[in-house]
Amino acid sequence: MRKILINDGIEESGLKMLVDAGFEVNTNKISQENLMHELNGYDAICVRSATKVRKELIDASPNLKVIARGGVGMDNIDVDYARSKGIEVINTPAASSRSVAELAFAHILTLSRLLHLSNRAMPVSGNTSFDELKKKCAGGHELEGKTLGVIGMGRIGQEAMKIGIAMGMEVIGYDPFVDEITINFGSAKFNAKATIPCTSLNELLITSDFITLHVPGKEKAILGNDEFSRIKKGAIVVNCARGGVIAEEALLDALNNGTLAGAGLDVFEGEPRPRQEILTHPKISLSPHIGASTAAAQEKVGGELASQLIKILG
Repeated sequence: MRKILINDGIEESGLKMLVDAGFEVNTNKISQENLMHELNGYDAICVRSATKVRKELIDASPNLKVIARGGVGMDNIDVDYARSKGIEVINTPAASSRSVAELAFAHILTLSRLLHLSNRAMPVSGNTSFDELKKKCAGGHELEGKTLGVIGMGRIGQEAMKIGIAMGMEVIGYDPFVDEITINFGSAKFNAKATIPCTSLNELLITSDFITLHVPGKEKAILGNDEFSRIKKGAIVVNCARGGVIAEEALLDALNNGTLAGAGLDVFEGEPRPRQEILTHPKISLSPHIGASTAAAQEKVGGELASQLIKILG
């Protein structure tokens, strides 16, 4: 019987698919240090972002046949090395795209209407300073007519573009691997297409009122001091991609000197312990790396992972 280790969790529906297909499934998490001694007893491991599958672990697990990543980014896996050893490496790139894009817009809307400030202040002083808070939080912005710049025009970036278009925004994108993207809006009652050209990063920086990043993890930040020196004054930046694609020191400088009006962060350089200055900054809207953490997304992730594992190992 094939054995699968689900080390970072899976939805019940996906687990049921695997069990019904005849696999022996272990959902008890094995610590990173103990994986070196235990993983070789399994045919497949399923991870999210917490468990790391590096060269040393791969070398210690010659019986391993599949590494499955629930989600998009695979920077916690030595993908090329695993594949060079004949191990299948799979992920679920489409399952959580809408959830991540919607969270990016939750931050955009929160910052546009200063909801992060009112949510922090009202529980403390709302009864005694209601009128003062009302004035402080009343200078928000509408999104219609504003320019949305999307860095990374893959599946998640395209979902963000759809939402921006629906909000009445001008949408532009930057992706070194893309010339243009055709966005399809399809349903039983409504069908339309929109073509989004790919511009240069510099053009996006100087033009966009809102910038959202949807890219894999990078060794070097995409937005640092140089980029913030060219960005449109008063812009809002959102990162629901990976910690490190924005240089946080440079981000703090841009917020403190008035270059940026705000930032929305779901991911951080120091996860799982973001720096205190980020957590307490009045111009930052925060969430604890929950981009793909909706019930619908997790159902899709679990089902897609299970289907791929059954196909490969069955």
